[in-house]
Amino acid sequence: MAGKLFEYPFDTVKVRLQSQPDGAPLKFSGPLDCFRQTWHKEGVRGFYRGLSSPMVGAAAENAFLFLSYRTTQNTMRSLFFPYLGKTDALPMPALLVCGALSGTFTSFILTPIELIKCKMQVQNLVLYDGSERSHTLPTLATASSRSGIMTNVTTSRSSSPMPHTQRYIAMSVSPTRPAGAFALISQVYREGGILGFWRGQLGTLFRETGGSAAWFGAYEYVSSLIRRRRMSSDGSPASSNTLVESMAAGAVAGISYNLSLFPADSVKSRMQTESILAADGVDSGRGFWTVARDMYRSGGIRALYRGCGMTVMRAAPSSAIIFLTYEYLKSLDL
Repeated sequence: MAGKLFEYPFDTVKVRLQSQPDGAPLKFSGPLDCFRQTWHKEGVRGFYRGLSSPMVGAAAENAFLFLSYRTTQNTMRSLFFPYLGKTDALPMPALLVCGALSGTFTSFILTPIELIKCKMQVQNLVLYDGSERSHTLPTLATASSRSGIMTNVTTSRSSSPMPHTQRYIAMSVSPTRPAGAFALISQVYREGGILGFWRGQLGTLFRETGGSAAWFGAYEYVSSLIRRRRMSSDGSPASSNTLVESMAAGAVAGISYNLSLFPADSVKSRMQTESILAADGVDSGRGFWTVARDMYRSGGIRALYRGCGMTVMRAAPSSAIIFLTYEYLKSLDL
């Protein structure tokens, strides 16, 4: 939980960078500019929009991820490697499969949590052109009075017609009471039913399946490499890692996770925030591959990696702490 409080502002900046619509000038020039604008316009609270959703889900996410990883290892051992002892490590390909499967299972839990989180993180983005005059948008104002989802919604419109791809520039969202998590949950259900909570599931599936394979695989590989290089008192390779070594392996794992399939996360974030940032407030319904194609056509490969560097930097210490805790709890043999 403490780790979430530290890293969440970086996640907010990442999501805002990823969610910038196609076909128009970027709102943020980079992570530092996004930090600056968020602090200037929203203060410290702007960095923590949507924190309640991941705080609730963080413990369940990590618990399920490690539980499914251990369960798939036990199943793999009994089915395909019965000759291995309890303390013998599975071959690396088998560990990669176990990591991928645990990520696949976890993705179905993560998508609804991240959907609400991402929507809340971009609610306060101000998308407007200051040279244009502002006026109230009746349809959105009416919707806000009925649902309480958002108030004080205005747009700016120039005298000349505006292409559909640039309509979002004319929308100035300055809510005095943006939607909370429960209001957004209600809105998602009304608009898309139960399946609406899994908008962007394919992106989460790709990210978690490949990312978890890289995460656990990198951790296991670096841990075993350190053990082989560090001899025990009898001259044989060490049988376990120290807590510092576990942290080092965890840091490498965090970097590997984020570098492996970051574009899938970018596409997922764009899909999940589209209805918030669209000028008409309507989700286009585009699928994963269509959104990925449009992002690439609009901004090239860089559009798929916005916020990656900052995410990698924060992931290293966060992942190190997670694996440190994991190994410490394992050592207690509870």
